[in-house]
Amino acid sequence: MRFDSALGLEARKGPLVVAGKVLIYGAIVLVFTGPLVGLLVSSFSKTLDPTSFSLWPDDFTLDNFIDAERKNVYMYLLNSFVVVGFGLLLQVLVSVFAAYSLARKKFRGMTVVMLLMLATMMLPEEIIAIPLSLVLSDMPIFHANLIGTYAGMILPVGAWGFSILVMTEFMKEVPVELEEAARIDGAGELRIFATIIVPLCRPALGVIGVFGFTMIWDQYLLPLIVAPEPSMWTLPVALRSLRSDEETGIGVLLAASLLALLPSIIAFLAFQRQFMRGLTSGAVKG
Repeated sequence: MRFDSALGLEARKGPLVVAGKVLIYGAIVLVFTGPLVGLLVSSFSKTLDPTSFSLWPDDFTLDNFIDAERKNVYMYLLNSFVVVGFGLLLQVLVSVFAAYSLARKKFRGMTVVMLLMLATMMLPEEIIAIPLSLVLSDMPIFHANLIGTYAGMILPVGAWGFSILVMTEFMKEVPVELEEAARIDGAGELRIFATIIVPLCRPALGVIGVFGFTMIWDQYLLPLIVAPEPSMWTLPVALRSLRSDEETGIGVLLAASLLALLPSIIAFLAFQRQFMRGLTSGAVKG
């Protein structure tokens, strides 16, 4: 398979073209990976100047990560993993079941439901901050106060319009004939859903897994509203506190930033195959 660049370099040959490719691709790599390399190197260096940049630690040390433990960075990291673990699991379950209803069932008001989900994606978090805090402080029907609990940080991210829409559009592409054949063989609704629909939607699960993980991991406003005590802070919230703490060295802040960045990269690498298949599946269908 051939991919032509926007500049048409793939269609030309010669030493000047090769040099141009090296310069362009090198510049792209430097722009996108430079900050990451700088953060990685500085985290393992005795950094005094935050504006300095090096491709190799001048004085390799683990003191920044040791000092990060004294600032409870690993406790904040654990809180983030708890929230993102249960939150992502809940979000995937809600997205899959909701998408199955929207894609395979017909009911009144389905268009309204889709429009409402789109509307939630268009609203900035700052607009719903006050209503969300009021709802979490007094849950309807149950009248439970979720402020100061992990459930208050997990439940609001359990339903995300983007994940539901991605799963819905993907499930619409699953042939109806597969369901009809399974029903003829005596399969029930739940069995069809679990053994036919969900396995065929693995690429979409990779997409919503990566985006969902990143969305929950980067949450700042929600933990700030729900967690009144520093012991419940997630790492993004703690980074703001560490930055304003004059006793925290720049090395500790860089180490904490690296710890906040690595999980998103690992999540993408773990779901990379399904993620790429999910992104390209829409281009080859129909």
